[in-house]
Amino acid sequence: MENKATNNEIDKEKFNSKDIDYKNIGFLKKFISETGKINPRRTGSLSGKDQRKINKAIKIARYLALIPYCDNHK
Repeated sequence: MENKATNNEIDKEKFNSKDIDYKNIGFLKKFISETGKINPRRTGSLSGKDQRKINKAIKIARYLALIPYCDNHK
């Protein structure tokens, strides 16, 4: 049985840990759900080390108001 890739899964050949930066908003949005939560490691194809870097970068970008905390504003 073939394992289907999810929307958040990134090709390991194209992914570089140097891409993880709080200023790279388009890249970080791939790891945030529609409700604004950070996707867990088990849904993507990241190592634990890269997931911690992603979490840190997202939290810094949120603090600097580059990414909203949630999309539920009405």
